[in-house]
Amino acid sequence: MPLASTHLAAQWLKYPTAGVPRKAGGKVNMSAPSPRMANGKPDFSGIWTTGEPNGRQTEGLSSPKEAPGPRKPQGPNYAESPGDAGNITASHQMANIGVDLPGGLPYQPWLVPIVKERTDNLAKDDPHIRCLPDNFLRAYGLPHLLKFVHTPNLLVMLNEMNAGYRQVFTDARPLPEDPTPSWQGYSSGKWSGDTLVIDTIGLRDDTWIDWNGSVLTQAAKVREQIRRPDFGHLEIQVTVDDPRAYTKPWTVTLRQRIVVDTELVDEICMENEQSLKHMK
Repeated sequence: MPLASTHLAAQWLKYPTAGVPRKAGGKVNMSAPSPRMANGKPDFSGIWTTGEPNGRQTEGLSSPKEAPGPRKPQGPNYAESPGDAGNITASHQMANIGVDLPGGLPYQPWLVPIVKERTDNLAKDDPHIRCLPDNFLRAYGLPHLLKFVHTPNLLVMLNEMNAGYRQVFTDARPLPEDPTPSWQGYSSGKWSGDTLVIDTIGLRDDTWIDWNGSVLTQAAKVREQIRRPDFGHLEIQVTVDDPRAYTKPWTVTLRQRIVVDTELVDEICMENEQSLKHMK
């Protein structure tokens, strides 16, 4: 299965999204105030795609070796327009989630040759390519739409790829003491002002978080701090503390941009899958 932007003509591209603030000419007002839930907290509901595309001239990335360099500032026109549902692209961090960190991700010595091998062999063992679920950190940067459904006690993240889902409970429940490892882990969130702070544990060993093959292990603790500064944008600051895989905690910011007047569409990897037979 190629990791490339997809022209999704089958989607409801022209069905208007309710409650979208628009300017006099009908354009989406991306800088309008963020919507609020009944409890007064920001409502993260909406369909989202990366706010920092990879910026290549060709569609998508053809190889993990062709990762982009450090991020470049986006122009004002880009920031003021919603994502294009007909041209969804991978993110700047998709191939290497630590591309903006000085010196890169702080791998433990055992992980360095593994990541190198995975990059050199074009990620032939990538769980995404093999139609397995994508962890939420990786999903933020893949060329597939995400839909957030937000209520005061629960944030649900729907991934159109393989009909995936993630639940973040915001009812102050404690995290499990001995969780059974899973693809998305176990997530509990609480508010700090207008920022939702989400702690996640209980992930599977060898959970890929980028195309180079960087991973999380069962020891990982992931903290997301999510803000919706205005209608059109999400800012997700992620801190990973995984002493088995990394020599120290590290933090990146994954930005998202709203997509309107569209809807999710089934994208089931195993339907007419042709890639694996060429990768043995």
